[in-house]
Amino acid sequence: MTAEGQRGHVHHIELYVRDLAAAADFWGWLLEWLGYQPYQEWDEGISWELGPAYLVLVQAPETAEWLDRRHPGLNHLAFHSESREDVDKLTAAAREQGVRVLYEDRHPYAGGHEHYAVFLEGPDGTKVEVVAPGGQERHEPTGVMGTLGPDEPEPGLD
Repeated sequence: MTAEGQRGHVHHIELYVRDLAAAADFWGWLLEWLGYQPYQEWDEGISWELGPAYLVLVQAPETAEWLDRRHPGLNHLAFHSESREDVDKLTAAAREQGVRVLYEDRHPYAGGHEHYAVFLEGPDGTKVEVVAPGGQERHEPTGVMGTLGPDEPEPGLD
């Protein structure tokens, strides 16, 4: 795809992290599992690319506040998978890696009764979703994102 045909597509995503080494372990494992390749590395950062898009991790200053995905701003990143079996394999691999699987009581339908996905939590509290194709391509309004009250903690934020 040329730059001309990429209007509106994500160019890159940059995440500031508290512990670059821990974040690189999590994101490197996940992104490489999804088909990304290591791209750049420097003292304060690292990135992976897939096609024309890339994801960057940068060491946050020590004074940076902790991410709370229930506050205004980024809630989560979502990636496509190849199939439901792919989501199942990733879920098993995440558990083996010690990665927290969110919404266990509703997995793999936490996003809705036809939305087959796994929700993972990264070391900085970042929520990552990996979605199988088919069925409902968007979250139901009453799915996980809409059921939490303002004072109800989202799983993983206790």
